[in-house]
Amino acid sequence: MKTNRRNFLQTMGAGAAGVGLTSGVSLAAYSKPEDQDVNGDEQILFVGDDIAIAQTVYGKVQGLILRGIYQFRGIPYGADTSGKNRFMPPEKPESWDDVRPAVWWGNTAPQIMDNRYGNVWASFADHWNYDDVSEDCLKLNVWTPSIDDKKKRPVMVWLHGGGYTNGNGIEQEGYKGENLSRKGDIVFVSINHRLGPIGFSDLSGVGGKKYQHSGNVGALDMVAALEWVKENIANFGGDPANVTIMGQSGGGAKVCTLAAMPKASGLFHKAVPLSGSSTSATDQETSQKLGEYILEEAGLKPGEIDQLQEMPWKDYLLLANKASARYREENPGGGRRGGFAPVADGINIPKGTYFSDPDGVSSNVPMLICSTFHEWGMSRTDPELEKITAGKAKEVLRERAGFRGGLGDKAPEVYDAYAKAFPGAKPIEIMCLVASNRKGVVQTATAKSVQKAPVYVAWFGWEPPLFNNRMRAFHCLDICFWFYNTDLMLTHTGGGKRPRMLSEKMSDALLQFMKTGDPNVKSLPQWPAFTAAKGEVMVLDDQCELHNDPDREAREMLP
Repeated sequence: MKTNRRNFLQTMGAGAAGVGLTSGVSLAAYSKPEDQDVNGDEQILFVGDDIAIAQTVYGKVQGLILRGIYQFRGIPYGADTSGKNRFMPPEKPESWDDVRPAVWWGNTAPQIMDNRYGNVWASFADHWNYDDVSEDCLKLNVWTPSIDDKKKRPVMVWLHGGGYTNGNGIEQEGYKGENLSRKGDIVFVSINHRLGPIGFSDLSGVGGKKYQHSGNVGALDMVAALEWVKENIANFGGDPANVTIMGQSGGGAKVCTLAAMPKASGLFHKAVPLSGSSTSATDQETSQKLGEYILEEAGLKPGEIDQLQEMPWKDYLLLANKASARYREENPGGGRRGGFAPVADGINIPKGTYFSDPDGVSSNVPMLICSTFHEWGMSRTDPELEKITAGKAKEVLRERAGFRGGLGDKAPEVYDAYAKAFPGAKPIEIMCLVASNRKGVVQTATAKSVQKAPVYVAWFGWEPPLFNNRMRAFHCLDICFWFYNTDLMLTHTGGGKRPRMLSEKMSDALLQFMKTGDPNVKSLPQWPAFTAAKGEVMVLDDQCELHNDPDREAREMLP
């Protein structure tokens, strides 16, 4: 939709604020970041008995040095969560006396892995990385330029996507922190935590006080990881007083949830949700009712609930998912009904709307929110959809609109509004824009804007020249641009100068935001904070421009 989007943006002249064409960082210095050999033709990997040894409060860990960046993989920040620890808040890991190897990734949290690579095109494009799966999954990874120079570097903590059900901290090549660590002289941390029914089964209604935290143990894992960062990151060259949390899709929602949790207050100082945000958690009436269904499905009485801790994890996931399906069938409704996600228990996560108190939790934490133009790209593997007519597109949108349900009788009106806002767009492109609308982004930004710290909004529109140009600006695409990994995530970008130039600007802005809470850099137009009145948004593409809520009229047509 390259030409069509450009035409649309040019029609919004009053909202534009210039074009950024240059970068503050030399392209020559980072021409191929993943291949950069900081030692010329000399050795680039160093690992040995006295190399990359760092101290944690639990014992020493041994990592490696690759292309001048220290890496530590699979460091425990919590104890094994199996057995009696299942459904319980995370425990501290046991200390160790010997130097612990930290040269391989930690276990992926329990999730259904069957047929994960069943779709060959999806496997090619996204090439997910999954390692051993177990409940001993509370592990994190660290990339840092130095561990012994006493510098206080900004810290990034990455929360992976996959909803609250799937994923891990290194599932895509684009998640890796080496290039951003080198470019910005920062410390990059990624984590694994409990997911799905293991992390978010609310058994408090049937299990009593012992299980009062069970609906939120996956969120409490993330708090524990941030506590580990506070206690240990100085030994890895990081500044515990300057921590940014960032996540995409489900990880973006995790960022918003942490920003609402009193237990996470003060553990991070900036927040960046991408392509996923939230302003509330599951109501506890719903989550506790699902807990009853789980117990019924297991054939247990309340006094026997501890037996759920003894089941093999896969058996429990299958049982809980079966209970969830029955709950949804017998209690129809939208939203999170019958799913596994953080719970508004009034203890760990507040009831009501996040950010509603101007002086509340995280009111002093700046936020940067981004989404993509085409989160739901329908035609990547279906060329026939490129030929769809406007009439047929409206029929499709009646029944289904991306991640959400259909638009019903509103579909024609919504379609026409988006077609007006994006003149010349093909029907397939209008479908993608409608299905990928920014309603949730603007809702979150508006809620956050009542607090003291600023919130900035971006809209990513760059499209890769792959799959006959059918990929468009799809869900997950922008991650590798923020992290300066466009030459690593080749099946998302194609590689080369064009994506790298935008990645220069976006990573510049992210690093500046990590350091100051303000993403303004010379390589981008002036980027003001979001206001509900103007809806300021930075459109990120080959040419970057600021606009004032350019899709508002169309978006407000959505039911």
